[in-house]
Amino acid sequence: MVFKNKKDKFAVLLGNIAENLRESTNYFADYKLNNESDLKIFAQKMKEYETIGDNFVHEMILELNDAFITPIEREDLLALTNSLDDVLDGIEQCAGLFEMYSITHADEFMLRFVDAIRNAVIEIEKAIELMFNKKLPAMREHSIKIKAYESECDDVLRESIKHLFTNEKDPIRLIKYKDIYDDLEEIADNCQTVANTLETIIMKNA
Repeated sequence: MVFKNKKDKFAVLLGNIAENLRESTNYFADYKLNNESDLKIFAQKMKEYETIGDNFVHEMILELNDAFITPIEREDLLALTNSLDDVLDGIEQCAGLFEMYSITHADEFMLRFVDAIRNAVIEIEKAIELMFNKKLPAMREHSIKIKAYESECDDVLRESIKHLFTNEKDPIRLIKYKDIYDDLEEIADNCQTVANTLETIIMKNA
């Protein structure tokens, strides 16, 4: 039986991972950059979230190694844990790029990327909550939405790259912004990987 109750240690750990991911994504989306000193604070805080996430992942691996029986296949629990961690790692890496490139202004394309990523993470947390409550078929709706947000980011990437190469005359600035756009789209790809993992769990356990 999948997650007999909310006190199941694997459910609790997944909930902690998902909650930390949501909080870090909200911070990433809402933090207001005004100058380069803000960038340092921004990157350091995102590193703190990433470290918290790493600790949860380590705890999950220890629990999986110690458990004789797991509520769903341990390989699937590990895959879900790692895919969630990849999303957070990507967000932390992108914050580091903002600091490294001294970018204190998020353009309209970056804002659209971040909005879609934030929405995808909300759907991820909802899906995992359903897993806690043994409502696996209902997770599929959220998985579909996650993939839709990833598709939206594909569109934004095409638009942003076209706009950049059409309008940007400074080659250094072009490289910096393209790196940011590519990084944001990769985060969306990582969200889709989470959705794919959720669908595997649904298929095996629903």
